[in-house]
Amino acid sequence: QVQLVESGGGLVQAGGSLRLSCTASGRTFSNYATGWFRQAPGKKREFVAAISWSAATTHYAASVKGRFTISRDNAKNPVYLQMNSLNPEDTAVYYCAASTTAPGGTIWASEYGFWGQGTQVTVPA
Repeated sequence: QVQLVESGGGLVQAGGSLRLSCTASGRTFSNYATGWFRQAPGKKREFVAAISWSAATTHYAASVKGRFTISRDNAKNPVYLQMNSLNPEDTAVYYCAASTTAPGGTIWASEYGFWGQGTQVTVPA
């Protein structure tokens, strides 16, 4: 079993930056591909970014490509999501997730078996 905890969310003005962290306990996190998803009020959960277990491959949603960067250093625990040029449309609860079935990372939420509780990111209009 893997327990995931997100941190780093908060309120930031449009154009600002935040860095989210996803920390795991229970098993070796470096063996899992990791993804970030988000859910805004009244909307479905959507894919944001993913990284393979080796960090060799990354995937991004079109809406965040060029602004967000996912990274990991498997010598250390966290997986990071660096978010730059934030805008009000980025307001959501952000979740990290770990997958054992898609080692290269994937955009599909169904491939992730472990989820954190989420961290709120708010960018006022």
